[in-house]
Amino acid sequence: MKKVMKELMSTAIYLLGVLCLTWLVIHFVGQRTEVEGASMEATLSEGDNLIVDKITYRFSDPKRFDIIVFPFRYQENTYYIKRIIGLPGETVQIDDDGNIYIDGELLQESFGREVIRPETVGIASEPVVLGDDEYFVMGDNRNNSTDSRTEIVGNIHRSEIIGRAWVRIWPLSKMGFLKHG
Repeated sequence: MKKVMKELMSTAIYLLGVLCLTWLVIHFVGQRTEVEGASMEATLSEGDNLIVDKITYRFSDPKRFDIIVFPFRYQENTYYIKRIIGLPGETVQIDDDGNIYIDGELLQESFGREVIRPETVGIASEPVVLGDDEYFVMGDNRNNSTDSRTEIVGNIHRSEIIGRAWVRIWPLSKMGFLKHG
């Protein structure tokens, strides 16, 4: 009986350790996030699963063109996935031809899926000056993305960034393993 109790106690301690380690990893190292919507097409697609790296930005600052995850301010348990375009202290502006300017210089990038239409330039039609801890983010599907060009998203504060997209895991259905009938 004593041996059984010892074995049960050992197993319980082991399981508690696994649960604590899992909690630490989920809260401080990484988490899985599923892509919903088409705002990051063609880079990320609806249903893609991402592993979000939560640790890198504890030791370094986000960089231009990183894909980040942050919570939507007005809906609980809703997260946005966007690409960083503007960095702290910079001025971002988009002209009517869809050109993105950082501090008056044309941004050289090829992530945008199409030319930004004048009706989707939003608040960036005027210079957007970023604060010391603010980032300007956009989806790669520029004409179909709710991002920093809209007042509802606006500039993202450093403290709002959960982490950067690290690994994309395609859903089994996209690999042909699961078929929806």
